[in-house]
Amino acid sequence: MTRDRTTRGRVRLEGLVCGTTSPLPERPSLTTPPHLLPAHTAERHWNLAAQPWSGLGGALLTAVVFFALALGTGSAATSLVVLGPLATFALPAVSMMAFWWNDWPGSRLSTPWTGLIDTALLAAAAVVLTFAGQAVVEDSDPRGIFQAEPGPAVPATFPATLPLAAAVFTAMLQLTLVSERWPLAALGRLLSGVAALALTWAVGTGAYLLLVNHHAVPAADRTAAGLRDPGGPIAAADFGSALVAVGVWQTVVFIALRGWPVNILAPRAPRLLAGNALVIVSGTLTYLVLRELAGWEPAAISAACGCVISAALIVAMLFDGWPAAHLPPVPNRCLTLVLVALVALVLDRALTAYADGMDWTRATADDWVTTAALSFLGTGIILHVGVGLRWPFAPKQDR
Repeated sequence: MTRDRTTRGRVRLEGLVCGTTSPLPERPSLTTPPHLLPAHTAERHWNLAAQPWSGLGGALLTAVVFFALALGTGSAATSLVVLGPLATFALPAVSMMAFWWNDWPGSRLSTPWTGLIDTALLAAAAVVLTFAGQAVVEDSDPRGIFQAEPGPAVPATFPATLPLAAAVFTAMLQLTLVSERWPLAALGRLLSGVAALALTWAVGTGAYLLLVNHHAVPAADRTAAGLRDPGGPIAAADFGSALVAVGVWQTVVFIALRGWPVNILAPRAPRLLAGNALVIVSGTLTYLVLRELAGWEPAAISAACGCVISAALIVAMLFDGWPAAHLPPVPNRCLTLVLVALVALVLDRALTAYADGMDWTRATADDWVTTAALSFLGTGIILHVGVGLRWPFAPKQDR
């Protein structure tokens, strides 16, 4: 029975990533054109039948994870500077376990142990990856990872390491969603996930070292904190907010809209080229419009875009696109975009209202909204749907 449950869980997850209802030999991705999928995989009624109750139950568990991260150290201010970087560096590992490993090694166990074991492993991975990120950006010192006030001469992970963490996670989403896991998927489930994590760390680190500068931090303060300045052409804050803008297009097109309009293209090469160009160009233009034309500060751009990303995850992952998924394609996509916009607005207003009531010293209200929406809420959603396989709110027919 455990093996059957594991198999069904893997089917559910591949359906989430691929927009299908059962695993296919070639493991298609979100951008696989619908007409290339076998007929029996073209619908997702197996999950929609449990909505909206499955989504509402998942929202409760997601809220538990959110509040554990947002207030886990006793206050929002200290949780932001301690758990914020840890949760952000954990996101690539969470994505690897959910979208590449299909919740292995927890998949070898029965629920609820599958989610608990995976979560414990991801917590350990978060510490290791945060320490690695600290080593790239500044001097290594565990006190800067686990202490909210580590001292003036101790390199703190917030906010210095966040641009690197954002670069790695953006690269992971680009490889997983936009590039359809190609060509690493051919390596097999476990090896491909490890290779994906290593590759995205290499790409993210390379982008950080080539493009980022910390000129906004006085040289004396950088020296005292052990912060190394790569000397690139883009300020760290602008680099991070531009990546969040790219994340909007990654999640809206390749999760909420399940690859449309890119999946109109049948051949893989044009499809991958079009998808990568669409995301990178559109994300860059979004950032430039908000920064140069609208005059928004980088922190405000990150906060707004972060809420859109989390809204797309809520609509498309927690609720499987319900109720829009019951409609024909065009109304489906229109309603999905409307729902994402409405949920993003509610998130932004709710998180901002809370943040504005706090006294911030090392951070701003926008910093908290960004981390709360992206790292705290996003981690909870992916853990519940992709790692915990919706337990205990999975559709009855899949248990």
